[in-house]
Amino acid sequence: MKILNWLLVIAGICGLIGVRILEDQIFYDPFLEYFHEANKNIAFPAFEWGKLIGSHLFRFLLNLIFSCLIIQCLFKNRQWTIQGAFLTAIIFIITFPIYLYCIYDRFEIGYLFSFYMRRFVIQPLALLLIVPMFYYRKQLLGEDSK
Repeated sequence: MKILNWLLVIAGICGLIGVRILEDQIFYDPFLEYFHEANKNIAFPAFEWGKLIGSHLFRFLLNLIFSCLIIQCLFKNRQWTIQGAFLTAIIFIITFPIYLYCIYDRFEIGYLFSFYMRRFVIQPLALLLIVPMFYYRKQLLGEDSK
């Protein structure tokens, strides 16, 4: 059973990597090239709001599924997995409207600020905080039971 859990963790990590590698083929995001160029003077791309929002929501959902798979298989605690999903969703709910405002403002609020808001929207950065936090919690709970 332990091998299966590790294989599922690896599958979740591969899923997150796959989302990142295939982002230009799976998702509608005209800002991929804009931020990839790292040139503030490049022309602001034309885009469709509906397709952009739908694409980001779909990407969030895929990242959330793979992140929850990783959390569940690492800690085998459904309540923690739900908490991890909830924390990830809260971060998305906070950062996504800010990123949409940055787009609406044509990144006048700041190029780097917009770049990093976009990172929080499209990447599962919360997972990098949640896994160590839950690992620490597991260590604390393990010491309390001794």
